Amino acid sequence: MGRTREAGCVAAGMVIGAGACYCVYRLTWGKDENEKLWDNEEEEEEEVEEEEESCNGKPEIGGKTEKELKTKVGVGAGAKPQDDSKSKVEVNVGPENGPGVKEGVQPESQSGGGLEAKAKALFKTLKEQASAKAGRGIRLSNFSRNRTLTSSLPCPGGRGGGCHPGRTGSRAKNKTSGNKVKRKNRSKSNKAPATTWPARRGKFNFPYKIDDILSAPDLQKVLNILERTNDPFTQEVALVTLGNNAAYSFNQNAIRELGGVPIIAKLIKTRDPIIREKTYNALNNLSVNSENQGKIKTYISQVCDDTMVCRLDSAVQMAGLRLLTNMTVTNHYQHLLSYSFPDFFALLFLGNHFTKIQTMKLIINFTENPAMTRELVSCKVPSELISLFNKEWDREILLNILTLFENINDNIKSEGLASSRKEFSRSSLFFLFKESGVCVKKIKALANHKDLVVKVKVLKVLTKL
Repeated sequence: MGRTREAGCVAAGMVIGAGACYCVYRLTWGKDENEKLWDNEEEEEEEVEEEEESCNGKPEIGGKTEKELKTKVGVGAGAKPQDDSKSKVEVNVGPENGPGVKEGVQPESQSGGGLEAKAKALFKTLKEQASAKAGRGIRLSNFSRNRTLTSSLPCPGGRGGGCHPGRTGSRAKNKTSGNKVKRKNRSKSNKAPATTWPARRGKFNFPYKIDDILSAPDLQKVLNILERTNDPFTQEVALVTLGNNAAYSFNQNAIRELGGVPIIAKLIKTRDPIIREKTYNALNNLSVNSENQGKIKTYISQVCDDTMVCRLDSAVQMAGLRLLTNMTVTNHYQHLLSYSFPDFFALLFLGNHFTKIQTMKLIINFTENPAMTRELVSCKVPSELISLFNKEWDREILLNILTLFENINDNIKSEGLASSRKEFSRSSLFFLFKESGVCVKKIKALANHKDLVVKVKVLKVLTKL
């Protein structure tokens, strides 16, 4: 029992000494009037209890538990110190002989003793820290509320909260054990929290306007930019610039001679539909030049496949169809697309108005080459294709489908395929246009069309039957 009491006295003495030093520290150098207190009275008592529990699990002093120990600071949170000599710390200690006896502890007491020596050492350390900070020009009243002491210094159990080292120790144990500790919300710091935002890429300053007519050295710079960049925005601007310049014949040769066709064509493989559309537009303008077609023919099958599988009636599909139409104006590269004839006719039936017109222009290019007639009329086509001969369609669609029928009918005669009708299936274009007779009936019904140009075209076709 004697050792228990001795340990309790030591713990209480450390609390008293630390509180006295803290009070003197506050009264000597002043305190921040704007600093709010962290904890309420209940938290103060809990911190005293937790400090003493860490030393010796709730020892009794004079028949009372340490929870009944109270530290009363004579100066309130908002009061200003008047005189250090008048400041005293009153501590209610339950002594061994009798209760209610008050001991006045002078902050500058010079009496010897182990507890007083420890308190003086703590006070000296705090004074040295304060002097060091004051020497750097920092006012103590503006200290942050997140101050910490070195791990070797004990944490005072009094008010203020400035000496709580990260709320570790016994408070952390209470959190893990599930005990709830009441706290007041701490005031927010004036300093903005450190937030790491991703670095924003600046907009690329393209050296030319997209509608500028560039010289060969400038075109070379644009091609270099296009070849090295992976930025979609930069790629789009460069492709539009090259496509606009490729509309002029002198720049069509310059881009080819600078090796621009492979640089542009490599972007066919990109997954961005906008980039693919701009790529097809640039290649389309370049394909007007016959020498450029010799360079583009390497990619024609890839363009055809992408045009068939991309979204129906999309801008990419329209750009691809225009490029294929330009590439098939001559007879040199038509054979590279013969495997896609059924897809073209399916697209002719499924597409919208603009897709139908562009697909008809493409097929008409094949019908103007007699060498492609057999492959063209032997391919399978949907029977619904006959609906394109109805008078509800506008002039452009009717004129194109009549031209398509007229060219195929002329090629069948010139190639002598009429005698070889047995080699064509009933689902072929040959059977639909020549053998079924349905097409002829539909064309005759258009002879009364309200549009004069359509009437003339119908009469021209009927005279060739």
